[in-house]
Amino acid sequence: MKQLENIKQFFTPIQPQLNATFDQVEYIEHPPHPQLSHLIACYWNLKTLKPLQEDFTHRVVADGCIDIFWEKSNPETPFIMGFSSIHSEFSLTETFEYFGIRFLPTSFPILFKINAAELTNQFTQLEDLLPQLAQQLSNQSIENQFIEPLKDKLNLFFLQKTSSSSLKIDNRLFEAINIILQKKGNLNVQSDLNTGISPRQLRRLFQTHIGDSPKAFAKVVRFQNLLKSKPSTQSLKHNKIYYDLGYYDQSHFIKEFKHLYGLTPSEVLNNET
Repeated sequence: MKQLENIKQFFTPIQPQLNATFDQVEYIEHPPHPQLSHLIACYWNLKTLKPLQEDFTHRVVADGCIDIFWEKSNPETPFIMGFSSIHSEFSLTETFEYFGIRFLPTSFPILFKINAAELTNQFTQLEDLLPQLAQQLSNQSIENQFIEPLKDKLNLFFLQKTSSSSLKIDNRLFEAINIILQKKGNLNVQSDLNTGISPRQLRRLFQTHIGDSPKAFAKVVRFQNLLKSKPSTQSLKHNKIYYDLGYYDQSHFIKEFKHLYGLTPSEVLNNET
């Protein structure tokens, strides 16, 4: 478990908060039970506070995680969304309430023994991948319509799952992940990830447990560290902090940021003011 604890220590996935001026939709993240914090980043809830008069675009930025989510009015159909090397957008209308579980990198594939590469850059019905888990989560949501009791039941469910499962950990994979996290994604994956196995073997381990290559994961880690630093217009324009993060120049930085976020840095910063 120490390897999973290291991911929790060095990596906190960030999703954009809704603009404070937009008072019709609410997005809240809830922490899991402390004994699950090395596996689950958060439970999250996205809902309308009043009926929408126009479509709402929910943007999900690349964060290296795997999410399970369902609409509270249709808990029989939970979905799973894999590692994304790009941002995703969902158009939502009128009224909705979604509940989700965000798993930290590697934890879901290890816990449920699936190949993460099967989910990369897509979302699908959980029933198609893990029908028993889909039914169990659906039952919990049907029986617990309110967030707090649902969180309690899910915490209990995952605590029981972890206590009854033998988690197979490959130290070579986690050594490489730790290097990427400690270097905040700013590294040469060809020369800096010497963990005793070939690049081809390491790539296979990343695809199985993360969902993509070490290089793709490092890009997401670098991007997430940028979000964590809460850059300002001044720090981007005058201090040029993107150089410190390993971007070649401003155009490279803007292109990659828009690919992973869906907006340019200036659009994001202007929306936050």
